[in-house]
Amino acid sequence: MNKKLKIIKEAIIKPMEELGIVVDNIVFVKENGYRFLKITLDKVNGLDIDAVVEATNVINPIIDELDLIKEEYILDISSKERGN
Repeated sequence: MNKKLKIIKEAIIKPMEELGIVVDNIVFVKENGYRFLKITLDKVNGLDIDAVVEATNVINPIIDELDLIKEEYILDISSKERGN
């Protein structure tokens, strides 16, 4: 799975950079009986919900095109939490 996650990260880094967004982390986990592909993004001054939606609209078709993960999963794209 690590190889697949690396391929996904490499595929989305450039499109995210074009939006001024950094791909912070990608993990594939199972929680409460569900599988999640969790992608954590970051940006100078943080990401608002509109930026997360825009990033999701770019990332989702890339992941669909790669078709690396055969199991059913939920794509979870979020902003890196920042401490105050």
